[in-house]
Amino acid sequence: MTKTSLADLNNHLFAQLDRLTNQDLTPDETETEIKRAGAMTAIADRISSNADLSLKAAKLFADHGKAVLPHLPQIGGQIKEGDSQ
Repeated sequence: MTKTSLADLNNHLFAQLDRLTNQDLTPDETETEIKRAGAMTAIADRISSNADLSLKAAKLFADHGKAVLPHLPQIGGQIKEGDSQ
């Protein structure tokens, strides 16, 4: 399984933007890149949404400690006894 970061996602999106602005593409190649960009956007939106949810859960945990854990989906692993608050 490949580990890809949000920084990698950003790089991929900018690379796709570069491909879309390539004036040397044929109409068929342009259409292919448009479809690829649409797929990449859909995936990027999901990744961004998941990252935002994880950040919100981490903030709740940081602000309120272990008391909020029963109310949060387990995101990013289990909190072990002795961890911060």
